[in-house]
Amino acid sequence: MNQEIIEAVKIIAKEKNIDRDLIEEILVNIFLMMIKKKYGTSENFDVIVNIDKGEIEIYREREVVREVEDDEIQVSLEEAIQYEPDLEVGDEFVEIVDIDSFGRRAIIAAKQNLSQKIKEAEKEVIFDEFKNRVGEIIIGDVTQINREEIYIGLDKTEVVLPKSEQIANERYRRGDSIRAIIKDVVRTTRGPEIIASRKDARFLIHLFELEVPEIYDGIIEIKGIQREAGDRTKIAVESNDKRIDPVGACVGMKGIRIQAIVKELNNEKIDIISFSSDPSVFVARAVSPCKPRYVEINSDTNTARIIVDDDQLKHVQGPRGEQNIRLASILTGFTIEVLKEEDLKKKDESQIDIMHVDGLSDKIKQKLVTSGYETASEILDAGIEKLVEVPGVGKKTAEKVLELMNSFYEEEKE
Repeated sequence: MNQEIIEAVKIIAKEKNIDRDLIEEILVNIFLMMIKKKYGTSENFDVIVNIDKGEIEIYREREVVREVEDDEIQVSLEEAIQYEPDLEVGDEFVEIVDIDSFGRRAIIAAKQNLSQKIKEAEKEVIFDEFKNRVGEIIIGDVTQINREEIYIGLDKTEVVLPKSEQIANERYRRGDSIRAIIKDVVRTTRGPEIIASRKDARFLIHLFELEVPEIYDGIIEIKGIQREAGDRTKIAVESNDKRIDPVGACVGMKGIRIQAIVKELNNEKIDIISFSSDPSVFVARAVSPCKPRYVEINSDTNTARIIVDDDQLKHVQGPRGEQNIRLASILTGFTIEVLKEEDLKKKDESQIDIMHVDGLSDKIKQKLVTSGYETASEILDAGIEKLVEVPGVGKKTAEKVLELMNSFYEEEKE
């Protein structure tokens, strides 16, 4: 019977990644329960399990007494010395309990209980293993497809790819190889459910790490990513080595690196942007492929206004253009407003934008805007005394600014 239980353990636990010590602990607990059921207590019993040797031993300790008052914890001297002649009153008498004494029905129940406990332990092992693998890319085969999810076989574990985590324009068939990221692991009544994703931004980040060694090594850093999976992604990168162009490294020679990523994502469009700590520069890059003429930043309201020529309107209007601006806004953290060049010309005279005034360098314009002077009328109202207080604007520059604004203001009035 002893060997029968051990063999049952080996069969149940075969090829399951369950720690041997845990199996032995489960066995010990099961036998202690059997002991308590038969004897009413398990406090004076020891159960020793050795899977390697295929042994289960149960020891019972009782005190040697002249007159037995409680048979469960005491044994008479007369009975004890039959096994150990040297024992005396007050000594501990240790005897081996034959497993067969529990009866076959109890042993069968124990094996069933053991099977259930090992299955529960297996579920816990799977949960712990995959909880530590959240964020890791996996590759498996499609085993089942229904309306709401795709099931992926991974080793001997099943992974779920819910519809909400699938890329809408992708289609799979049973047996197809599929790559995804482990997004979460949750406990359910059926056991742990491992949830995968192909929409999660971390999936794209890991693809870049796989294809671009400089990102994996930390030479190039991903500063931000915004993704509408299956359609378009904007990713901002920065190089920690001035000798390495971050965008060029991500694209790769003849585009080989980025093409591998795009192919994996079913031709999802990816805009790779060189990060800049200068908000106006970063916004201008983020709205690519649009090339704005000017970018005005208002840090107080966290807004950015871009002025574009007519030939750039296709990049900021319509579904694609609106998506471009939406992703750029989230990536940069600025609400981006788009203005056409002709919109500026139609503004009220009191709202003539200084960015539209020719004759001033972009650097001076930006300094004025940063200091709160966004229109010609605001600059004219300020006068030379206020303008010279702007950092980087001296008296001669202030005089030139006023002269240009006056001239432009008059032209607009005409």
